Amino acid sequence: MIELYMKFVFFYNSGLCLDVSGSRNARGYEFGRTYVVRPKGKHQATLVWLHGLGDNGSSSSQLMESLRLPNVKWICPTAPSRPVSSLGGFTCTAWFDVGEISEDGHDDLEGLDASASHIANLLSAEPADVQVGIGGVSMGAAISLYSATCYALGRYGTGHAYPINLRAVVGLSGWLPGWKILRGKIECSYEAARRAASLPIILTHGTSDDVVPYRFGEKSAQSLGMAGFRQAMFKPYEGLGHYTVPKEMDEVVHWLTTRLGLEGSR
Repeated sequence: MIELYMKFVFFYNSGLCLDVSGSRNARGYEFGRTYVVRPKGKHQATLVWLHGLGDNGSSSSQLMESLRLPNVKWICPTAPSRPVSSLGGFTCTAWFDVGEISEDGHDDLEGLDASASHIANLLSAEPADVQVGIGGVSMGAAISLYSATCYALGRYGTGHAYPINLRAVVGLSGWLPGWKILRGKIECSYEAARRAASLPIILTHGTSDDVVPYRFGEKSAQSLGMAGFRQAMFKPYEGLGHYTVPKEMDEVVHWLTTRLGLEGSR
């Protein structure tokens, strides 16, 4: 099962990658190494990119280095190693614990908040004139979308303030944790509704995904739209399984370039 989460199609490109030692956050989770891909041009945006279950930040950095986004800095962290319920308690890198992905599944709110907080900390030192965002694949996409809801609500699930002004969120082959109760939370707050409406989000999903079924990606996009995320876009890929392909990544590059007003992308 781990191999299904780790399948990627990408062009390798030797890199401008800085290896940063791992760290432990306030909740006691020990995160692995973080890899940084420096912009080749003017630094206009910084995005954290999150890997899938069982993977690491090194492979993410290789994929990001290949993209034609010279004005983007990429931060590629590695999730903590932990037992994962869907793998029968097997230990591997995972942003949070996950069982069977279903409409009645239980969300590991402690793990979600710990990872979302770690990602926010990685973005907290970026210059004020640089736009920031979060993206990821599979479980990494789930954390990206969860972070989008934290941004809109202005707080984590624990109630602590969410500190980052997100300008873009990308989710490939993922799902939205907590989708059932999101609409009610957003509708209770004018500020939450305003922030939700202002945040561009792109979700992509293969119709033949056998790990995170297509219907969960589609349902996640619908739930975001119903909750007031008016700029949430959903892009299906006919026949695509649980992996990325160049056409999909080209779509992400074009979307980021347009939404963030990036210069010099080619």
